[in-house]
Amino acid sequence: MVRIRVLVVDDHRIFAESLAAALAAEPDVDVSAAGSGPAALRCLERAAAEGRRFDVLLVDADLGGNLPGMRPAVPVQESNEDGLVDGISLVAGVRSGQPSVRTVVLAEKDDPRRAALALQAGASGWVAKDCSLSRLLTVIRGVLRDETHLPPALLTGVLRELTAARKHRTESERLVESLTPREREVLRCMVAGLGRKAVAERLFLSPHTVRTHMQNVLGKLGVHSTLAAVALARRAGVGPVDLTGDVVERGGQLA
Repeated sequence: MVRIRVLVVDDHRIFAESLAAALAAEPDVDVSAAGSGPAALRCLERAAAEGRRFDVLLVDADLGGNLPGMRPAVPVQESNEDGLVDGISLVAGVRSGQPSVRTVVLAEKDDPRRAALALQAGASGWVAKDCSLSRLLTVIRGVLRDETHLPPALLTGVLRELTAARKHRTESERLVESLTPREREVLRCMVAGLGRKAVAERLFLSPHTVRTHMQNVLGKLGVHSTLAAVALARRAGVGPVDLTGDVVERGGQLA
Protein backbone atom coordinates (compact mmCIF):
# COMPACT_ATOMS: atom_id res chain seq x y z
CA MET A 1 0.00 0.00 0.00
CA VAL A 2 1.35 3.42 -0.99
CA ARG A 3 1.06 5.68 2.01
CA ILE A 4 0.37 9.42 1.83
CA ARG A 5 2.48 11.59 4.13
CA VAL A 6 0.53 14.62 5.33
CA LEU A 7 1.67 17.56 7.44
CA VAL A 8 -1.03 19.62 9.19
CA VAL A 9 0.05 23.21 9.91
CA ASP A 10 -2.26 25.15 12.23
CA ASP A 11 -1.66 27.23 15.34
CA HIS A 12 -5.07 26.31 16.79
CA ARG A 13 -3.85 23.26 18.61
CA ILE A 14 -7.17 21.56 19.31
CA PHE A 15 -8.08 21.75 15.64
CA ALA A 16 -4.62 20.62 14.49
CA GLU A 17 -4.54 17.69 16.90
CA SER A 18 -8.10 16.60 16.11
CA LEU A 19 -7.56 16.75 12.36
CA ALA A 20 -4.22 14.95 12.59
CA ALA A 21 -5.75 12.20 14.71
CA ALA A 22 -8.67 11.78 12.29
CA LEU A 23 -6.36 11.54 9.29
CA ALA A 24 -4.04 9.14 11.12
CA ALA A 25 -6.97 6.69 11.42
CA GLU A 26 -6.92 6.24 7.64
CA PRO A 27 -4.98 3.10 6.67
CA ASP A 28 -3.02 4.82 3.88
CA VAL A 29 -2.19 8.11 5.63
CA ASP A 30 0.79 9.00 7.80
CA VAL A 31 0.33 12.38 9.47
CA SER A 32 2.35 14.86 11.50
CA ALA A 33 1.44 18.33 12.73
CA ALA A 34 3.23 21.64 13.18
CA GLY A 35 2.07 24.63 15.19
CA SER A 36 3.71 27.40 13.14
CA GLY A 37 5.22 28.23 9.77
CA PRO A 38 8.86 28.00 10.93
CA ALA A 39 8.15 24.68 12.62
CA ALA A 40 6.55 23.38 9.42
CA LEU A 41 9.59 24.40 7.37
CA ARG A 42 11.87 22.55 9.78
CA CYS A 43 9.67 19.44 9.54
CA LEU A 44 9.84 19.58 5.75
CA GLU A 45 13.61 20.06 5.72
CA ARG A 46 14.19 17.25 8.20
CA ALA A 47 11.90 14.87 6.31
CA ALA A 48 13.61 15.68 3.00
CA ALA A 49 17.05 15.10 4.55
CA GLU A 50 15.89 11.71 5.82
CA GLY A 51 14.39 10.72 2.47
CA ARG A 52 10.83 10.82 3.83
CA ARG A 53 9.36 13.81 2.02
CA PHE A 54 5.82 14.87 2.80
CA ASP A 55 3.30 14.56 -0.02
CA VAL A 56 0.68 17.07 1.09
CA LEU A 57 0.70 20.11 3.37
CA LEU A 58 -2.59 21.24 4.93
CA VAL A 59 -2.05 24.91 5.86
CA ASP A 60 -4.22 27.19 7.95
CA ALA A 61 -5.06 30.30 5.89
CA ASP A 62 -4.85 32.39 9.06
CA LEU A 63 -1.63 30.85 10.34
CA GLY A 64 0.02 32.98 13.01
CA GLY A 65 1.86 32.36 16.29
CA ASN A 66 1.91 29.35 18.60
CA LEU A 67 -0.65 28.60 21.27
CA PRO A 68 0.16 26.73 24.49
CA GLY A 69 -1.76 23.55 25.15
CA MET A 70 -1.78 19.96 26.29
CA ARG A 71 0.43 17.26 24.80
CA PRO A 72 -1.29 16.16 21.58
CA ALA A 73 -2.01 12.59 20.49
CA VAL A 74 -0.06 13.42 17.32
CA PRO A 75 2.83 15.66 18.46
CA VAL A 76 2.65 19.22 17.20
CA GLN A 77 6.13 20.51 16.41
CA GLU A 78 6.74 23.82 18.17
CA SER A 79 8.67 26.81 16.93
CA ASN A 80 11.38 28.38 19.03
CA GLU A 81 11.55 31.36 16.70
CA ASP A 82 9.87 34.70 17.22
CA GLY A 83 9.28 35.23 13.50
CA LEU A 84 5.90 34.22 12.13
CA VAL A 85 5.10 32.86 8.68
CA ASP A 86 1.52 33.38 7.49
CA GLY A 87 -0.29 30.65 5.57
CA ILE A 88 0.05 32.01 2.05
CA SER A 89 3.71 32.93 2.57
CA LEU A 90 4.32 29.38 3.75
CA VAL A 91 2.65 28.04 0.61
CA ALA A 92 4.96 30.19 -1.53
CA GLY A 93 8.04 29.09 0.43
CA VAL A 94 7.17 25.42 0.09
CA ARG A 95 6.45 25.83 -3.62
CA SER A 96 9.88 27.39 -4.08
CA GLY A 97 11.86 25.01 -1.85
CA GLN A 98 10.02 21.71 -2.34
CA PRO A 99 7.85 21.96 -5.47
CA SER A 100 6.88 18.28 -5.34
CA VAL A 101 4.91 18.88 -2.11
CA ARG A 102 1.25 19.72 -2.76
CA THR A 103 -0.34 22.33 -0.51
CA VAL A 104 -4.00 22.74 0.44
CA VAL A 105 -5.19 25.82 2.34
CA LEU A 106 -7.74 25.32 5.12
CA ALA A 107 -9.94 28.38 5.65
CA GLU A 108 -12.55 29.51 8.16
CA LYS A 109 -14.51 31.24 5.41
CA ASP A 110 -14.57 31.52 1.65
CA ASP A 111 -12.59 34.50 0.39
CA PRO A 112 -12.09 34.75 -3.41
CA ARG A 113 -9.24 37.25 -3.13
CA ARG A 114 -7.22 35.21 -0.64
CA ALA A 115 -8.01 31.97 -2.45
CA ALA A 116 -6.65 33.53 -5.66
CA LEU A 117 -3.53 34.65 -3.80
CA ALA A 118 -3.09 31.12 -2.46
CA LEU A 119 -3.33 29.63 -5.95
CA GLN A 120 -0.86 32.20 -7.28
CA ALA A 121 1.49 31.25 -4.44
CA GLY A 122 1.34 27.61 -5.53
CA ALA A 123 -1.53 26.04 -3.56
CA SER A 124 -3.41 23.18 -5.19
CA GLY A 125 -6.61 23.68 -3.23
CA TRP A 126 -8.70 25.80 -0.88
CA VAL A 127 -11.00 23.94 1.51
CA ALA A 128 -13.35 25.05 4.26
CA LYS A 129 -12.31 23.94 7.73
CA ASP A 130 -15.82 22.67 8.42
CA CYS A 131 -15.86 20.32 5.44
CA SER A 132 -16.31 16.60 6.03
CA LEU A 133 -13.33 14.30 6.49
CA SER A 134 -14.33 12.37 3.37
CA ARG A 135 -14.30 15.61 1.36
CA LEU A 136 -10.86 16.52 2.70
CA LEU A 137 -9.51 13.08 1.84
CA THR A 138 -10.90 13.44 -1.68
CA VAL A 139 -9.03 16.74 -2.01
CA ILE A 140 -5.80 15.26 -0.62
CA ARG A 141 -5.89 12.39 -3.07
CA GLY A 142 -6.97 14.68 -5.89
CA VAL A 143 -4.10 17.16 -5.57
CA LEU A 144 -1.68 14.24 -5.74
CA ARG A 145 -3.13 13.63 -9.22
CA ASP A 146 -2.33 17.28 -10.04
CA GLU A 147 -5.94 18.36 -9.65
CA THR A 148 -6.87 21.82 -8.35
CA HIS A 149 -9.73 21.90 -5.83
CA LEU A 150 -11.91 24.91 -5.00
CA PRO A 151 -15.41 25.14 -3.50
CA PRO A 152 -17.87 25.66 -6.41
CA ALA A 153 -19.14 28.89 -4.82
CA LEU A 154 -15.63 30.37 -5.11
CA LEU A 155 -14.92 29.60 -8.75
CA THR A 156 -16.40 32.74 -10.31
CA GLY A 157 -14.83 35.05 -7.75
CA VAL A 158 -11.41 33.40 -7.98
CA LEU A 159 -11.41 33.55 -11.78
CA ARG A 160 -12.31 37.24 -11.60
CA GLU A 161 -9.47 37.88 -9.15
CA LEU A 162 -6.94 35.96 -11.25
CA THR A 163 -8.01 37.80 -14.40
CA ALA A 164 -7.67 41.17 -12.65
CA ALA A 165 -4.29 40.19 -11.22
CA ARG A 166 -3.07 39.17 -14.67
CA LYS A 167 -4.25 42.48 -16.12
CA HIS A 168 -2.42 44.43 -13.42
CA ARG A 169 0.70 42.33 -13.93
CA THR A 170 0.61 42.88 -17.70
CA GLU A 171 0.31 46.64 -17.26
CA SER A 172 3.08 46.64 -14.67
CA GLU A 173 5.34 44.57 -16.92
CA ARG A 174 4.77 47.00 -19.79
CA LEU A 175 5.76 49.96 -17.59
CA VAL A 176 8.88 48.20 -16.30
CA GLU A 177 9.89 47.34 -19.86
CA SER A 178 9.91 51.09 -20.62
CA LEU A 179 12.87 51.52 -18.25
CA THR A 180 16.45 51.53 -19.44
CA PRO A 181 18.71 48.72 -18.18
CA ARG A 182 20.31 51.12 -15.68
CA GLU A 183 16.88 52.26 -14.45
CA ARG A 184 15.79 48.64 -13.98
CA GLU A 185 18.97 48.07 -12.01
CA VAL A 186 18.12 51.04 -9.80
CA LEU A 187 14.55 49.75 -9.41
CA ARG A 188 15.83 46.38 -8.20
CA CYS A 189 17.95 48.20 -5.64
CA MET A 190 14.82 50.06 -4.52
CA VAL A 191 12.96 46.75 -4.21
CA ALA A 192 15.82 45.54 -1.98
CA GLY A 193 15.22 48.54 0.29
CA LEU A 194 18.45 50.36 -0.52
CA GLY A 195 18.55 54.12 -0.04
CA ARG A 196 20.08 56.61 -2.48
CA LYS A 197 23.53 56.51 -0.91
CA ALA A 198 23.64 52.70 -0.80
CA VAL A 199 22.51 52.50 -4.44
CA ALA A 200 25.21 54.99 -5.42
CA GLU A 201 27.89 52.94 -3.67
CA ARG A 202 26.70 49.68 -5.18
CA LEU A 203 26.45 50.99 -8.74
CA PHE A 204 29.51 53.26 -8.51
CA LEU A 205 27.43 56.33 -9.29
CA SER A 206 27.14 59.72 -7.67
CA PRO A 207 24.15 60.28 -5.34
CA HIS A 208 22.99 63.02 -7.70
CA THR A 209 22.96 60.60 -10.65
CA VAL A 210 21.08 58.02 -8.59
CA ARG A 211 18.56 60.67 -7.60
CA THR A 212 17.99 61.43 -11.29
CA HIS A 213 17.57 57.75 -12.10
CA MET A 214 15.08 57.30 -9.26
CA GLN A 215 13.07 60.30 -10.43
CA ASN A 216 13.04 58.86 -13.95
CA VAL A 217 11.89 55.50 -12.62
CA LEU A 218 9.00 57.06 -10.71
CA GLY A 219 8.01 59.15 -13.73
CA LYS A 220 8.04 56.26 -16.20
CA LEU A 221 6.12 54.00 -13.79
CA GLY A 222 3.58 56.75 -13.19
CA VAL A 223 3.92 56.69 -9.39
CA HIS A 224 4.84 59.29 -6.80
CA SER A 225 6.72 57.34 -4.15
CA THR A 226 9.35 54.65 -3.75
CA LEU A 227 6.81 52.46 -1.95
CA ALA A 228 4.42 52.60 -4.92
CA ALA A 229 7.29 51.87 -7.33
CA VAL A 230 8.29 48.81 -5.32
CA ALA A 231 4.69 47.54 -5.23
CA LEU A 232 4.41 47.91 -9.01
CA ALA A 233 7.77 46.22 -9.50
CA ARG A 234 6.64 43.27 -7.40
CA ARG A 235 3.48 42.92 -9.49
CA ALA A 236 5.66 42.84 -12.59
CA GLY A 237 7.80 40.07 -11.12
CA VAL A 238 10.84 42.26 -10.45
CA GLY A 239 12.80 40.92 -7.51
CA PRO A 240 15.36 42.64 -5.30
CA VAL A 241 18.96 42.97 -6.35
CA ASP A 242 21.19 40.23 -4.92
CA LEU A 243 22.97 41.97 -2.06
CA THR A 244 25.46 39.10 -1.74
CA GLY A 245 26.67 39.13 -5.33
CA ASP A 246 26.37 40.70 -8.72
CA VAL A 247 23.17 41.66 -10.47
CA VAL A 248 21.89 38.68 -12.43
CA GLU A 249 20.56 39.00 -15.96
CA ARG A 250 17.98 36.48 -17.16
CA GLY A 251 16.88 36.25 -20.74
CA GLY A 252 18.31 39.64 -21.52
CA GLN A 253 16.32 41.32 -18.75
CA LEU A 254 17.13 42.00 -15.16
CA ALA A 255 15.70 39.17 -13.06
